[in-house]
Amino acid sequence: MPSPASILQQYWGYTAFRGKQEAIIGAVLEGKDTLALLPTGGGKSICFQVPALAMEGLCLVISPLIALMRDQVENLNKKGIPALALHSGMTYYEVKQALLHAAHGEYKFLYLSPERLETQVFKEYLPLLDVNLLAIDEAHCISQWGYDFRPPYLRIAALRPELPGVPVIALTASATPLVQQDIIEKLHLKQPGVFRQSFEKPHLSYSVFLTSSKVNKAIEVLKNVPGSAIIYCRSRRQTKDLSQLLQQQNIPADYYHAGLTQQERNAKQTAWINNQTRVMVCTNAFGMGIDKPDVRVVIHYDVPDCLENYYQEAGRAGRDEQKAYAVLLYQQQDLRDLQSLPDLRFPSVEEIKTIYQALADYLQIPVGLGEGNYYDFDIASFITNFQLDTYQVLNVLKVLEQEGHLSFNESVFLPPRVEFTSDKSILEDFEAAHPNLEPLIKALLRSYEGIYENSVSINEKQLAWLLRSKEEEVRAGLLHLQAFGIIEYLPRKETPQVHFILNRAPAQYLRINHEAYLQRKEYYRQRVETMVQYIGLEKDCRSQYISAYFGDKEVAECGICDNCLARKQPATDEAIIKKVQQYIQDSPVATMTTNALLQHFTGYRKEQVWKAILFLQEESVIAVNEQGMIRRS
Repeated sequence: MPSPASILQQYWGYTAFRGKQEAIIGAVLEGKDTLALLPTGGGKSICFQVPALAMEGLCLVISPLIALMRDQVENLNKKGIPALALHSGMTYYEVKQALLHAAHGEYKFLYLSPERLETQVFKEYLPLLDVNLLAIDEAHCISQWGYDFRPPYLRIAALRPELPGVPVIALTASATPLVQQDIIEKLHLKQPGVFRQSFEKPHLSYSVFLTSSKVNKAIEVLKNVPGSAIIYCRSRRQTKDLSQLLQQQNIPADYYHAGLTQQERNAKQTAWINNQTRVMVCTNAFGMGIDKPDVRVVIHYDVPDCLENYYQEAGRAGRDEQKAYAVLLYQQQDLRDLQSLPDLRFPSVEEIKTIYQALADYLQIPVGLGEGNYYDFDIASFITNFQLDTYQVLNVLKVLEQEGHLSFNESVFLPPRVEFTSDKSILEDFEAAHPNLEPLIKALLRSYEGIYENSVSINEKQLAWLLRSKEEEVRAGLLHLQAFGIIEYLPRKETPQVHFILNRAPAQYLRINHEAYLQRKEYYRQRVETMVQYIGLEKDCRSQYISAYFGDKEVAECGICDNCLARKQPATDEAIIKKVQQYIQDSPVATMTTNALLQHFTGYRKEQVWKAILFLQEESVIAVNEQGMIRRS
């Protein structure tokens, strides 16, 4: 058996493990169940990939994210490690073929979603798979007390009796002590080794700014902190608008969200990774699985609803262990919006039933049907047709997912598929009559086993390479073959999909576990309150607060967050307020700009002066208009 160190050197080019990686790998190789809590950028994948490579057999990897599975499989294949992902775009035949190859030992890693575990074809092939390790990525999804509960994760434990003696490793980047215990119980981990790497990020400076202009503050931060950056926004429209504003300031920026095509997303991501784009303005659809170590600043333009999301997203800065910044911008209205979220995120049962009925009407699914089917779902059209609120619809879809009725994916990629429908004798005559299409026909038949009996996913880019032509020409050829009745061709899809897990129920009898639903709402309210408290911290170290939330209470003060730095400032907030008030009162002019005031107090941090201005405004000592002009009241 090769040593873990030699595997690390051979495939990753590293000479040493980081943090708890070596201890985690050792526990797995001893056959122990393991829970690994590693912060974002902590190298979670190495913790199961290295021991799996050190053992004979196949590693099953359960992951909820198709994009992340695809990225990891691609990275493993580039290293010469055979890996495959079973995703929703594959046909029954393709899944069966993939499992057959896995049973013959042709893969080292098989990635799949938790839903896939329950399919009949997977259950049939499971006894034939020589499984050496079961790895559960994003393990916090198993806990209904966590921030991203996914019911199919609860059914992973049913796999354990089918895999006697196979160790389980559960991995997550963010789980509170309550969620950690829930993971252990729900996965039936037996006397697990629990490894928790410190949540401290000594090179990352956390700051929170109350600002009247988020745009100006973001530009100021970007001008003061050179290098690659991410700005997280809540809405897709905002990502585009803000990126254009930054471009007007000669800051190379682009935008990214789940509504873009796969090709657009790939191109934008590649340009940013290669530093052709400096700033990526995005929704939280961006960042998962992207390993860019030299991000110098992550700005949150909108307040995340929980510390788990904030920590993960902020942690994408400074993975190279050089100085980096996590900046959160907010206004008072943001806090009010945040505290109203629990009622919006957890709609009433009547609202849920109304939208469920509308969804069934829109997709034209009769009562008692729909189980296992995927439906194209134009959410914008649905919302317009039924005059519904966008956020309410998204929240109801989330509830229906958590209650196990359906799943909704905004960025499903369904590859193009082809099946030959003509007789072979007719095909020979057709090739003779259409010699220009013969090379394409031959390429399809030679490249894709079973294409005569089944609808098979094809790779148009690979076909273009084989034929030394362009992808557009391949697509045109496929459409011609379909027009002649030679093949059935289904072009690729990137439309949102709704997958009905259960048959459509009459809305009035829709099953909702009301008690558990209200409990999840209460835990969500507590998470929101934790985020509000984080924003409002005035003296406590922000790094210390975040680490304590995740159960890591041994972390020392960071010395570099805004609050730690403020304690090093000799002046107190009260003293600054008095100085600002005195300066305004003594000023020979009746009005002045906020910028002029800030420039006068250059010896103090801007946020301290801003706090003084806001305090004096609330006390009606001064008045500030929308243009930022200050006058004495």
